[in-house]
This record gives sequence, C-alpha cells and structure tokens, in this order.
Amino acid sequence: MIHKSGFVNILGNPNVGKSTLMNRLVGERLSVITAKAQTTRHRIMGIFSGEDYQIVYSDTPGILNPKYRLQAAMMRSVESALDDADLILYVTDVVEKVSKHEDYLARILSSSVPKIIVINKIDLTDQEKLEKIVEQWAETVPGVSLLPVSATNRFNLDVLFREILNRLPEGEPYFPKDQLTDRYERFFVSEIIRGKILETYQKEIPYSVEVEVETYTEEESLISIRAVIYVARESQKGIIIGHKGSMLKRVGTGARKEMENFLGKKVFLEMYVKVAREWRDSPGMLKKFGYL
Repeated sequence: MIHKSGFVNILGNPNVGKSTLMNRLVGERLSVITAKAQTTRHRIMGIFSGEDYQIVYSDTPGILNPKYRLQAAMMRSVESALDDADLILYVTDVVEKVSKHEDYLARILSSSVPKIIVINKIDLTDQEKLEKIVEQWAETVPGVSLLPVSATNRFNLDVLFREILNRLPEGEPYFPKDQLTDRYERFFVSEIIRGKILETYQKEIPYSVEVEVETYTEEESLISIRAVIYVARESQKGIIIGHKGSMLKRVGTGARKEMENFLGKKVFLEMYVKVAREWRDSPGMLKKFGYL
C-alpha cells in the first residue's frame, strides 16, 4: 500500500479564519477561535490520519508587523513554517485586499514549496463579487491554485482535502495514528481560558494577558486545575477580576464548561490573577511562557 504523509502549514493574516479552517480539517477544536485578531500565539499542530495517509496541519500566528517582543517571537514561528512544509495553504478571505502584507506574500510565492491560495468566508459575498476576487488573485499569483471555501459552512472543504492529499509526498507517518496534536492537555486548558478572556473583555486587555496552568491533577472522575492569569499592568488586574469577582467568575464558568466538553470529565477550576509588568517585552517571561 502506498502511504502519503506530510506537513501542511497554514499561513495568513489575522481574522481570515485560519484557525477555523484547521479545526474543520482536523475535526477537533484545537485552535482558539474568536472574532479578535492575534488569537493564535503559538504554532499548533493538528494530526489527521487515515489508512494510507497522515496530514500534519500546522496553524501559525497571523502575519503582522511586530510592536513588541511577544509579536516578534510569534512572527519567528511563522518564518519557520516557510522552511519545513510539504505544502503551504495561504488563507485569505473575501474582505481582505490582495495587497495586504504583499512583501510577505511575495516571500511565500517565491518559495519552492507547493502552495494553494484558499479564499475563505465566501458565504459573506455573492457570486459576482467572488468572481472578481478570484480574478484579482489569479492576476497576482499566476500559476498558483486558487480554491474558494467557507470553513464555517464546510463548503468546498472536501475539494480542498483532495487537493491536499494529491500533493503530499509518499512516506511513512510521523506520529501514531491515534495522536491528534503535538500539544498536551495543559496547553489546551490555558488556551481555553485565554479564548474566554478574548471573548469577554474589550480593547487592549485580552492582548495583555497570558495564562499559565500551575497544577493539573487528573483523577478517575475529576480533573482539578489551578491556573494563573498574568496581566501586564496593575490597573488591568481589577478589570480582569471585576466587581466582587464577577468578571473572573464569568470567564471561569465558560472555560470550565468548555474544558469538560474537551476533556470528557468534570473539572474543578481555580483561577488567580497576577501582575507580570510588561511581560510582552520581557525575555525572561517570554521564555517562561514558551515563546523563546
């Protein structure tokens, strides 16, 4: 039996639906999905295996111009995704202009790695406008495959899957067939909490937050978790906690329910808030949180 196996790296700007696309392709909610930009901070692998294939998807942070060391570290993980891929999916959508981050797009196009331009969110436009968008991309990236999809509505994802499979090299699996990701449960617990923070708070607050799981104790019918939410300034601590703890309780309730769905067990969750001053520009803190 011929076996295909390879790495498919998903690149693109914030807000184009990269994480939704990967979650749909893998079949699991591995990447945090919210309406806010800069949702994905770490490179996350999702592994999808069949009888004669294994696709290792890699969701990277969105492409941006770094304003502090955290974002610079995020962009380094994007850079590495250009070097170790068997196939690149560059995700755009029906709103984004073709010219956005054109320098970075040019670097992707100059790579010898095979690539597909995925035009997402086609459910937000009509056929006439979509045809114009496809035409613009065809002029910008001549010779590169273009595929319009709706990750949210799962439209054309079967076509995209076949395209990916056809382009994979022959080879043995990199991971056991029952493995879904390269990350551990503690990582996804912290991402679930961070996702709820992104959904709950406004403006700068979500981008000033990092979550660390201090303890993760699993028993037969219960998982006990103690997590610390770090903020960059003292003033942000009160905002995260809210009046008499109301905001923190809201985050905790939503996060706990999502953890129970994800982990398949009851969860006891404790959360605390600490100040780590300007941690986004601190090499020591960035190393502690796994960015360096």
